[in-house]
Amino acid sequence: MCDTRPKPDIVRVEYARSTKADCGMAWRIFSDISRWHRFSDAYRKIEWRGAPWAPGSRLQIDIVKPVVASQDRVITICTPPRCVAWINHVLGYTMEQWVLFDPAAGGGARVSTWLEITGADFDVPGIERLIKRFMEDWFLNFCAECDRVAEGG
Repeated sequence: MCDTRPKPDIVRVEYARSTKADCGMAWRIFSDISRWHRFSDAYRKIEWRGAPWAPGSRLQIDIVKPVVASQDRVITICTPPRCVAWINHVLGYTMEQWVLFDPAAGGGARVSTWLEITGADFDVPGIERLIKRFMEDWFLNFCAECDRVAEGG
């Protein structure tokens, strides 16, 4: 039997929210990277290397918050409108992240995400809290946009 629990040197962060948008609409909004500036002011530049959302393609992201850095995300799995996963490299950290879109009872979707991070120096004060806060803010704003679109706004 495989032990799927994270190793001690791996930090796992999870988050979930509901939206009035169905999975298809939530995916369309999520997959439009030109909207990502609405969900966070941390981005300077976002661009694709390869076919968008295709496994093996790369999403290059320059951020300005909480530090100036370049992220390199390699798409590993993408099955719209249900899930996408990538490996992200930034500042000596490696992260695996999944975003899942599940139908919610009574309509809409439950959007959940988790990431596991390893590498660099985990003694950096508050790194887990910083990642969780960024994730919460991003998905709160994303789901608000999904709700706005679902309501016809």
